[in-house]
Amino acid sequence: MPRISGSSRVEGVLIDWSLDQPVSGRGLPVGLLSRKQVAAELQRRERRRAMDAAYEAALILRMAELSCDEHDPPPGSPGARTAGWGAAPEPGGVSEFFAGELAMVLNRGRGTATHRYARALAWRENLPATYAALSGGELDESRAAALADVLGSVDAGLAAVIEGRLLPEAVDLSVTTLKERARELLLELDAAGAEARREEAQQSADVFLQPGADGMATLGADLPADEATEGYAVIDTLARMAKADGDHRPVARIRTELFSLLLRRPGGHGQPDVTAHLTITASLDALEGSTAAAGTVNGLVITAAHVRSLLARIAALGLQPPPNGSLTFALTDTDGRLLATTTVAELLRLAKTGCTQHPEGDCGCPVLSAPPATEAYAHTARQERFVTTRDRTCRMPNCGQRVGWTDLDHVIPHSCDGATTCTNLCCLCRSHHRLKTFARGWDVRMDPDGTLHVTTPSGISRTTRPPGLRRPVHEMSPSEPPASGTPPAETDADPPPF
Repeated sequence: MPRISGSSRVEGVLIDWSLDQPVSGRGLPVGLLSRKQVAAELQRRERRRAMDAAYEAALILRMAELSCDEHDPPPGSPGARTAGWGAAPEPGGVSEFFAGELAMVLNRGRGTATHRYARALAWRENLPATYAALSGGELDESRAAALADVLGSVDAGLAAVIEGRLLPEAVDLSVTTLKERARELLLELDAAGAEARREEAQQSADVFLQPGADGMATLGADLPADEATEGYAVIDTLARMAKADGDHRPVARIRTELFSLLLRRPGGHGQPDVTAHLTITASLDALEGSTAAAGTVNGLVITAAHVRSLLARIAALGLQPPPNGSLTFALTDTDGRLLATTTVAELLRLAKTGCTQHPEGDCGCPVLSAPPATEAYAHTARQERFVTTRDRTCRMPNCGQRVGWTDLDHVIPHSCDGATTCTNLCCLCRSHHRLKTFARGWDVRMDPDGTLHVTTPSGISRTTRPPGLRRPVHEMSPSEPPASGTPPAETDADPPPF
C-alpha cells in the first residue's frame, strides 16, 4: 500500500495504520434496546451518516486536487476533448479523467461519481454554512444535497443569500419542499439567470432508457415543463376516451400503451415495422443430445452435427429474422464463454458443406469457431459480430453504455504489437476509450475468455466479465458450490477518437 504523506514520518505511519484497520460494523445490542432507545440510536445514526457524507466530500475534493491535468491531451491535439463532448469541464487543474477514476474507487457509475464531485464542490464553494451543518450532524445528507442540486451552479453570493434564508428552517421542511423553496427564491432573486439556466438545461436534455424488472424498462426524456405537461395531457385524454368507449383495462395501462404506440407509430397504422436485431444464445452442450464429448480442439468443437441440430431446433421453434432486422445465434460452453456467433444463412451453408477436408461423412471436425485474427488494424465484420455479442455493453466497470455506441478497442494497443483478434478486442464507450488511451497510470488487461481487469492510478482494481460468463471456480467463496463438471477458467466499426 503506498504511503500517505503526513507532516511527519510518524503521522504518515499512523495514517497508513488507520487505513489498514478493518471496517467495523459494531453497534449497540439491538435486541436489548427499548423503543425510546431505538429511536435515539436511529437519530444518532442519521447524524453520523451526515458527518460521513461531509467527510466523503472532503476526501473527493482532496483526490481531485491530487489528480492534476498535466498529462491530459491539450486542446487541438489528438484525443483532446472537444466542445459538446457531454461532460461538464472539470475545475482548472483537475484531470478530465478524474471522474472515471472516482467511479472505479466508489464502484459506481461515472454519472454517480460526477454528481458526488459536483455536490462536494457546491458545498465547498457555494454553501459553506450548509457544509458546516452537515459536518456537525445538524443537517441531514438529503437536505444538504437538495440545496446543492439547486444552488451549486449559481453565483456564490446569490447562493449565500438563499442559503441564509433557508438553512435555519431546513430541518423543519420536507426535502421536496426545501428544494421547491430554493427554486422559488432563485427565480425571485435572479429571473434573468433562471432563464439562462433553463436554456442551458434544454441544451443538455436527452432521452434516457433504464432497464427494469421482469422484461420491463423505463423510457423518458428531459423536457420543458410546459411540453411535458402538454404531452401527458394528450395521452391522458386519449386514455380516458378509450376508457369511456368500453376499454375495461386500468387507465394507467391504457396510457402506457398509447405512449408506446405514439412513439413507435407516430403516423398511425400502415407505418413500417420497427427494425429489431435479435440474438439467441444456446449452450453447445444443449446440442449434444448425448453425453459424448464434443472434441478436444480448444476444449470444445462445433461440428456439422451441432449445426444440423441447431437448425432443426430453429425450424421447430419457427425462429425467423424480424422484418428488416437480423437474427444472430451465440453458441457458448457450459460456463457461458462465447465460442462462436453465426446466422441462419451461415448455418445452412455449413450444414450443406460440412467439413471441407472430409466431405464423405460426419467426421467430427470443427466447422464453426471464433473469427480468426487479421493483420490489419481495422477489425473484420465477423470479429465485430463476435465481440459485440460477447460484450453487449461498454466493458468498463459500472458502465452500461449500449454496444451500438461503443468502439472496438485493442486492449493491447495495435501500435504496441497488440493483435486484431477477439481475445484482444473489447467494447468501450467513447469516454472510456479515451480514458484508457490517454489517462496516465491506468492498467487494463483481458483474459482469453473476455474477462477484463482494470486498475486505477490509485491502485483500485475491478474486474468485469462478459454477461453470462460464470465466475471461475477458484474465485468462488467456500460456501458457493461450483457447477457440476465446471473446470477452472484460464488464469474498431466506429473510428477511434484520435
